[in-house]
Amino acid sequence: MTKITENEVIAKGKRAKLASFETNMKTTAEKNEALLSIADQLLEDIEMIIVENQKDIENGQTASLSESVLDRILLDEKRIQAMSDAIRQLAELQDPVGEVLEEITKENGLQIIKKRVPLGVIGMIYEARPNVTIDAATLSLKTGNAVILRGSSSAKFSNIALVASIHQALKKVNYPEDAVLLIEDTSRETAKTLFTLNEYLDVLIPRGGKNLIDLVVREASVPVLETGAGNCHVFLDHSASLEMARNVLKNSKTQRPSVCNTTESILIHEDFFAQHGKELLHYLSEIGIQIYGDAHVCDVLNEALPASDEHYAEEFLALTVSVKVVENVVEAVQHINRFGTKHSEAILTEDMKNAHLFLNAVDAAAVYHNASTRFTDGFEFGYGAEIGISTQKLHARGPMGLPALTSTKYFITGNGQIRV
Repeated sequence: MTKITENEVIAKGKRAKLASFETNMKTTAEKNEALLSIADQLLEDIEMIIVENQKDIENGQTASLSESVLDRILLDEKRIQAMSDAIRQLAELQDPVGEVLEEITKENGLQIIKKRVPLGVIGMIYEARPNVTIDAATLSLKTGNAVILRGSSSAKFSNIALVASIHQALKKVNYPEDAVLLIEDTSRETAKTLFTLNEYLDVLIPRGGKNLIDLVVREASVPVLETGAGNCHVFLDHSASLEMARNVLKNSKTQRPSVCNTTESILIHEDFFAQHGKELLHYLSEIGIQIYGDAHVCDVLNEALPASDEHYAEEFLALTVSVKVVENVVEAVQHINRFGTKHSEAILTEDMKNAHLFLNAVDAAAVYHNASTRFTDGFEFGYGAEIGISTQKLHARGPMGLPALTSTKYFITGNGQIRV
């Protein structure tokens, strides 16, 4: 694919900025009309999108990409239909732009109103996930923003096809096409230019693996909304139910191993391990999970491999977990706060004191008591689509739906007041 120059990336930034001035003024009805047009257009273009997606799949197979990565890239009729349906649901959600968050009337008659407003131009850099092209574009449009997309080489044909479909849809309803722009060149050089496009980008959101996220956080001068990798833990406390543990771990590890809210590490209280450890570990091994464990684990499961600190910190994105036996809930919390990625952490226990300690002491965007980590998701939380899971603490944290793509502005109305 032809490389583009730094100036061409800058030119796209300028186009997106100009488009954002238009999108900022769009009404909810106009934004929803654009979304519904995209939902329709995706179905019209379904054959073209699948053909282009197959190019990425074939290239991925040639490059020996893992099955989990190929699954994330794959677009078929069912998945494209689901994209279209999700966009229709998004159109039905309340528009956060213009929401009044605070009203103050001063003694001198000055009226101060705090409202939600669009961020402006969002830069989105992501890996191997063409569905993010649609999620990022439609969430940005719904919130009156413009967006510049930069996917990875593994999904480049799919992304080009999806953005072409979006542009056709926007054209039909007279919505600015430059509100959604794609940087087709996936080279490191274009990414680095995007990282420093401060004049035109208001925020940069990375979505992908730890290496990508760390790179963006380290090198970007544009403000970054960090969506973290998911080294998620489940801690089985001394009073945990064995049946619940089996069900939760099977769901949180095997339902979709390649996503960020899957469980990657299991911590087991020594009392629970003494009573149920051997049975539980054999169960996990029988359902196809590879285990890296400490000495206690390796002693009772021949198939287990010794775990290192690297394994405890790993986001496997596969049917693999690390397992460690701990003395108590305090040790579990300390382990999670050392090795976790501040995404989603769970405790299974009937001890409410331990549950309270865990939920408050663990540093993570989402903490669970007696439930699977797989629920950390914009749709499951009632936000509709999401642009990512924020693991930082400023502006937004957890699943980022529509409100996370807005800022605030103070509107002050007076009748000639002056400050004395």
